[in-house]
Amino acid sequence: MIAIEGVTKAYAGITALADVGFSIAAGEAVCLAGENGSGKSTLIKILAGVEQPNAGTIRFSGEPAGTLNPRRSAAAGIMVIFQDFSLFPNLSVAENIGFSAELATERRLVNRGRVRKLAAEMLKRLGVEIDLDVLVETLPVAHKQLVAICRALACDARLIIMDEPTTALTEREVRILLGIIRRLKADGVAVLFVSHKLAEVLEVCEKVVVLRNGRKVAEGPATEFDAASLTHHMTGRDVAEEPPPPVDPAAPVLMQVRSLAKAGSFDAVSFDLRAGEVLGISGLLGSGRTALAKALFGLAAPDQGSVTVASKAVALGDPLAAAACGIAYVPEDRLTEGLFLTQSILRNVGIGRLEAHCRGGMLDLAGLWGEATDWLRKLTVKTASVEAPVRSLSGGNQQRVVLARWLATAPRVLVLNGPSVGVDVGSKSDIHGIIRDLSQTGLGVIVISDDLPELLATCHRILVMKAGRITDEIAGADITAEDLAHRLAS
Repeated sequence: MIAIEGVTKAYAGITALADVGFSIAAGEAVCLAGENGSGKSTLIKILAGVEQPNAGTIRFSGEPAGTLNPRRSAAAGIMVIFQDFSLFPNLSVAENIGFSAELATERRLVNRGRVRKLAAEMLKRLGVEIDLDVLVETLPVAHKQLVAICRALACDARLIIMDEPTTALTEREVRILLGIIRRLKADGVAVLFVSHKLAEVLEVCEKVVVLRNGRKVAEGPATEFDAASLTHHMTGRDVAEEPPPPVDPAAPVLMQVRSLAKAGSFDAVSFDLRAGEVLGISGLLGSGRTALAKALFGLAAPDQGSVTVASKAVALGDPLAAAACGIAYVPEDRLTEGLFLTQSILRNVGIGRLEAHCRGGMLDLAGLWGEATDWLRKLTVKTASVEAPVRSLSGGNQQRVVLARWLATAPRVLVLNGPSVGVDVGSKSDIHGIIRDLSQTGLGVIVISDDLPELLATCHRILVMKAGRITDEIAGADITAEDLAHRLAS
């Protein structure tokens, strides 16, 4: 259906893609794999007509496509579902699904009856039920994604490009999405699937194409790859996850949580965290895990209960008090909750240490920047310039910047909410290594995640949450990913 031949793209002398080529057949799912900066996003933009290649040819059904623009790509049936879904939050489900199709008709007025009928047909095609009249901004992430897929189908999509489609989904929602992809393939719709979650990639795709540093380094049937070989092609190195070293049984208790409760979020949560221990907390969407993480750092005020760090009571609902007691928090959404995107990398690290570098009412910038640079070096943040805005970094490097800011404060307890969300496989392994190294220094770490391999690779113990309560406690070494998934779902 689509053939990409010798596509090359350079920006200001920097090569983003070099002689990349592969084909996609009707009804075929192709995985486009690669670390951040490998050229995946550039290739997607070229297929969508947003960027123009410097060389190479794209063919539709054997015929050269010529110069693409977004309208020509859409007319050829190429639809991209980006990570943010690009939906209109203030419009209804039906309006979002029918919007692009109505534009394509070039009529002056919208026919609401036709829009509702089209939206209902697309939802039926996927076998899902969503209220057509509800505003998209009120929908959960999984439903927003389904609306984006329906919008693509409403425009007679022949190729749907999904950019990290499972990043914000729970395990159960991922299973539903993979089922929908199989249904699309059966209808003859091709899918270009971009994901850092290798197990999902190998389950749903017939073919794998791997990019590294802008070049295609591997291509073949998905059956010829496994997670280890795919990781090796993506990174150019073997990335092995090691189990965490054991906790010293004589290690003191750093944090005590007793009977913590917040109406509608979580109830009767109690646990201890020892020095050098990595404690996992997992649960499905709505289990209360994120609300609990925010409460531990004071971003949400519990109705009752207590939190102590090193036997000192922490004032609840007060993040400044939590930070003063040695609690650090890396949020789930680093872009909106963890970073000042337009500010420099240095400033994002140094912001947490301003008071420590204040001398007689003046800021010791040299000392502040020196300390920040030291942490960036320790966490191997890759950047051409520490003065560049933090938004210029890859997802994995952005996450390290957030970590560097908090580690510079010398915390006793580090709460990581989704520590590797949206980062590539190489950076994910590196972050897991950082977590293990931090625990070896005596830091207590709490990992909030529904990424089961991540929990097993980093945690000494795992607490399972359901409906706001802790229902199970498991030693990390005594369980497999399949067993943990069963306990979460049962």
